[in-house]
Amino acid sequence: MENENRSGSLLSVFGQRKMAAILLLGFGSGLPLYLTSKTLQAWMTLEKVDLKTIGAFGLVSFPYTFKFLWSPLIDRYAPSFLGRRRGWLLVTQVGLLLAIAAMALQDPQRSLRFLALAAVAVAFFSATQDIAFDAYKIDVLDERERGPGASLGVLGYRIALLATGSAAFILADRMPWTRVYLIMAVLMLVGIGATFWAPEPRRPARPPASLADAIRLPFLEFFQRSGAGLAVVILVFIVLYKLGDAMLNLMATPFLLKAGFTQTDIGAVQGGLGLAATIVGVLAGGAGLARLGLNRSLWIFGVLQSGVNVTYYFLSTHPGSYPLMVTAVIAENFFQGMGTAALVAFMMSLSSPRFSATQYALLSSFYAFGRDQLAAPSGALAEATGWPTFFLISVAAAIPGLLLLPFFAPWNADEPRGAVRATPTDVDAAVVGRGETEDRGSTQRP
Repeated sequence: MENENRSGSLLSVFGQRKMAAILLLGFGSGLPLYLTSKTLQAWMTLEKVDLKTIGAFGLVSFPYTFKFLWSPLIDRYAPSFLGRRRGWLLVTQVGLLLAIAAMALQDPQRSLRFLALAAVAVAFFSATQDIAFDAYKIDVLDERERGPGASLGVLGYRIALLATGSAAFILADRMPWTRVYLIMAVLMLVGIGATFWAPEPRRPARPPASLADAIRLPFLEFFQRSGAGLAVVILVFIVLYKLGDAMLNLMATPFLLKAGFTQTDIGAVQGGLGLAATIVGVLAGGAGLARLGLNRSLWIFGVLQSGVNVTYYFLSTHPGSYPLMVTAVIAENFFQGMGTAALVAFMMSLSSPRFSATQYALLSSFYAFGRDQLAAPSGALAEATGWPTFFLISVAAAIPGLLLLPFFAPWNADEPRGAVRATPTDVDAAVVGRGETEDRGSTQRP
């Protein structure tokens, strides 16, 4: 099977059952995000909540930033059903269904505090689902499948964003937001069904021998493999690579609503042209990753995704222009999906299969810090500067991340420095040589 995959076409790689499962699981992974951010911002905007409060509500997503703190539990322990990764997926998906339904019972004007608590619960279960899903992708995909697999995961994720964004806006023009959120809760059944259907990895890596090892060894292996200096540069890059993107995403919906577009306008464009642009962009991103290599994809896709913010700048200088709004939405869905696919593939390349939950959670927590915490003042910044200046600032925010690429992803190299190249067995041996054998002897390894 492995030899067939390596010699087969890109189409045969995309056509595997595990790729279809990753697409559906990506949908379940993306479903909660806008329900605590973009869609919630629209609900709050229409309920006359001020922009500063809307921007500050981005802080309810702090579990995405700190999920690495409990990720060792996902690496070390497994539920008694569905395996090491799929068991945790099921637990978190059921929790999400209930927590999203709880958000539907709140009122942004009268129970803002309870709404925040429910949103935090959604973010916690969502962040934990992401830990298990990201680890599953790393475990189930071969090296040459990472680019296509990452792109399909992003495609499912972005389709979910369209469901919780554009489709939710269209529904909200026809029914109360409470009913909209209940419908979104029911959509978690897609992820639950995919969890039961998804195949197990052919060669699952052995879990750490103890919780102490699950906490200590992933960090030890990552910093020893990359070197402390390079590891710090990589982490800073992950924080900054999509910062301009995050600033735009946080304020795009309030901007479009205040620019005079209706919820139906936004939903129809995002759900039609936006969905088409997402599908084409993500598939183009997957093909580009396979053909260009990871390093060049990070460069090219990073520049292209920053151009999205320029389209919103022009829209802010011509408010109410429907053609410009369509252009901005298409560019957003096409190019941001490509940049996300490249970043996901990059973080996957840095994660050892044995510690995939903890290492990927650490890396993605740094990404979430840039997306949520650093971008949280965007509302106050937009109020202080006005929309045109805000969008220009968001373009400038994308530059520092790109300037770090030469240090670890040189243009002429195919793979980043610090990427995992050894087999799981080799990685185990290297880590054991520095860690486990010193503590308990090799006979105690799992």
